[in-house]
Amino acid sequence: MDAPPRGGGGVGAPQHRQQPPPPPPPGAGNPIPILLLFLVIVAMVLVPSTSSLKSSFTIMHQVPEGHVGVYWRGGALLNTITEPGFHFKLPLITQYEPVQVTLQTDLVRDIPCGTKGGVMINFEKIEVVNRLRKEYVYDTLLNYGVQYDNTWIYDKIHHEINQFCSSHSLQQVYIDMFDQIDEKMKDAIQVDCTRYAPGIEILSVRVTKPLIPESIRKNFEHMEEERTKVLIAIEKQRVVEKEAETAKKMAISEAEKSASVSKIHMEQKLMEKDSERMQQEIENHMYMAHEKSLADAAFYRVMKEAEANKLKLTPQFLELKFIEAIADNTKIFFGEKVPNMVLDQRLLGNFLHRMSGDVAAKEANLDEVSTGDGRSEI
Repeated sequence: MDAPPRGGGGVGAPQHRQQPPPPPPPGAGNPIPILLLFLVIVAMVLVPSTSSLKSSFTIMHQVPEGHVGVYWRGGALLNTITEPGFHFKLPLITQYEPVQVTLQTDLVRDIPCGTKGGVMINFEKIEVVNRLRKEYVYDTLLNYGVQYDNTWIYDKIHHEINQFCSSHSLQQVYIDMFDQIDEKMKDAIQVDCTRYAPGIEILSVRVTKPLIPESIRKNFEHMEEERTKVLIAIEKQRVVEKEAETAKKMAISEAEKSASVSKIHMEQKLMEKDSERMQQEIENHMYMAHEKSLADAAFYRVMKEAEANKLKLTPQFLELKFIEAIADNTKIFFGEKVPNMVLDQRLLGNFLHRMSGDVAAKEANLDEVSTGDGRSEI
């Protein structure tokens, strides 16, 4: 038999039993549910998204730069507009959407239209640069929704392009008035936006060349080639005319230069001739004065000689001269009539008459000389 336990323990002694450990809390040994709960909270608080479903669950959201935040509660647009940054909202109750208020370019593609002549063309791409003013965000979204550009840009571009094509021919749309389409589209859209949606500002419209049928396009290309040739010919003609005009101007300039030089040389020669004339006139005056003084001296001498001769013309002086002339004769005549010859009064009279004639001739010459001096002085 087994011995009883020590310590005086009998049959009625109490027995001490070990208590079992408490049960662990649910999931204490599995961390996966806690991790999933943490990820859900982070996604709801920190993850921003433009999706309507995700934005409904987020508490904190971020408005990017260049945008404003708009909110709906129960489908009604709230009058709350938030600036860029972090903001809070009620999840599942308030929906949020960022709206761009800076410049944006809306690209409209594939716009078919028919021209006035019935030719179908297609504008492959039209770019519209626009902006929604911040102060008009609430009114614009209230009237036209977040996709307001579908109404006032995409649909409006289709309408205006078709209106323009239907009232113009292919020649006008493709060539003649193509450079005006940008401004016409911009003005047409802006007029209606100013009237019905004043917050939308159209800054510019860029229209690309439309696609036309291949046969017509080749005809236009051929016409453009011919027009280019004509323009080249016109430009060549202008160049030739300009060169001719330049040559003409150069020739005129050279002629004017030569004329100016010739004029200067002519004036120089005239001045030289004038100086020579004046010099000759001075020499002539000097010569005339000298000759006049000589003539006056000769006249004075002849006059004095004439006066002296008048004083000498006495019968006694003439007889003396006659005797001296006879005495100078080397021939001697002998005969009975020699005294008669010497004393012949007729011979003496002839001699005296001849002498008187010579004196009268000398006086006439003196008168002519004096008369000529008087005319030269006049």
